[in-house]
Amino acid sequence: MKFEIGQSAPPALLETILGQRVAIPDPGSAWVHLQFRRFAGCPVCNFHLMGLARRHEEVRAAGVRQVVVFHSTREEMLGYQAQLPFDCVADPHKRLYRQYGVETSIRALLHPSVFWSGMRWVLATRRFYRRAENGILGLPADFLIDARGRIAAAHYGSHADDQWDSDHVLRLVGTAARSGDMSQPSPRGSAS
Repeated sequence: MKFEIGQSAPPALLETILGQRVAIPDPGSAWVHLQFRRFAGCPVCNFHLMGLARRHEEVRAAGVRQVVVFHSTREEMLGYQAQLPFDCVADPHKRLYRQYGVETSIRALLHPSVFWSGMRWVLATRRFYRRAENGILGLPADFLIDARGRIAAAHYGSHADDQWDSDHVLRLVGTAARSGDMSQPSPRGSAS
């Protein structure tokens, strides 16, 4: 089942890879940006997260708590995501992925930006993954969840590099603050 704007997100109490608790919805934040990424070593995901990490304080100042889920084990994630400034959650059995309707597809790899994003991470870090826990065909997804647990915006990626950046999240939050209603402009001009 894929979620739509206005539906209730399944409440969850998650544990980060660093052993901290994260509640969804989060009573201490106006918003949760719940992100589903692929395997821990995914160069596309990690390049994307580098950009989110650079603007983390700006996004947090807008009342957004960022929670990133990978379909890898905690041990594998510690080698890639432990230094990130936001909450990272291991879901190797893909329970949350199923709850939120996040899928896999060969389309995950079939877009030119996938190659270039991955290559930029490899060049920036001089690292390449050794394992792809649960495969390389995962699709990303992004959800903006308000403090009441309502899905204010949802995006199911059509390929591995089809995910919200910080500007998009801030626009969504700004739109909600101005109008009290959440419209969903598409990232990079694609349908959400």
